[in-house]
Amino acid sequence: MGMGLIKYDIEKYSPKQLVIIPLVLLAISIVLLALNMATTGMPVTPGIDFSGGTAVTVITPDTADQIRATFSGYPLIDVSEGVSNGKFLKFSSMDDAKYQSLTSLVTEKYPDAQINQIGESFGKTLQYQAVIALIFSFIGMAIVIFLAFRTFVPAVAVILSAFADMIMTAAAMNVIGIPLSLGTVAALLMLIGYSVDSDILLTNRVLKRQGKLNDKLTGAFQTGIIMTSTTLAATAALFIVSWLGSVQILTEISAVLLIGLVFDILNTWLTNAGILKWYALKGGIK
Repeated sequence: MGMGLIKYDIEKYSPKQLVIIPLVLLAISIVLLALNMATTGMPVTPGIDFSGGTAVTVITPDTADQIRATFSGYPLIDVSEGVSNGKFLKFSSMDDAKYQSLTSLVTEKYPDAQINQIGESFGKTLQYQAVIALIFSFIGMAIVIFLAFRTFVPAVAVILSAFADMIMTAAAMNVIGIPLSLGTVAALLMLIGYSVDSDILLTNRVLKRQGKLNDKLTGAFQTGIIMTSTTLAATAALFIVSWLGSVQILTEISAVLLIGLVFDILNTWLTNAGILKWYALKGGIK
């Protein structure tokens, strides 16, 4: 039983064996987010959108090191390079006097530079709204899942899998160094949808179809893995194109989606399948 390269033989494993790896990963992820919360005040390190700061875009042949030397007196966090000599500078928040002297230095050195400032309080408001958006969309999804399945254990399994996807992806963002920005929040919101998609497919097959449990699980896996693989391929293409073209926001969005989709495979076909198998063995599936 299996599809091409990937064998999905769930018969050999007990529900406990299926869920152990994802649950350990989930526990580690929660610890990582808690540590980040303790150091930065946010579970995922906020980018300039949320922490406030100044973004400067310049076209210059100067190297990143030369730019760092030019702005050594200012809180320069990051210099990223774009196409045709484009450079993107990020400064953390500074007081007005410092900001004024920065703008005069920038305009003197690079007359056609673009300067965008994001105030700290505005960033905090955005951050708060983004967190609320994530929480509400998660609650909305949970309500829809409960209404759709109307059975406690399968509904909780879907919600737990989606939750684990988000938590693991957020922890991976900290490890790799992808900041929380408006773009990556959008990617996390998209993940709620992608994640629930494969879980609903699996749960529907198991609850609504006749036949042996293992056959239903394998059938669901064959359909589900094709769905996820096509999304993964499209996201990988977006990642490569945006990385080559130095479109930072798209690189971050696609990276978050790629990480999340890989975790989704784990959480759907191990966690969710394991809980459903346990539920079936207890006689919950007629």
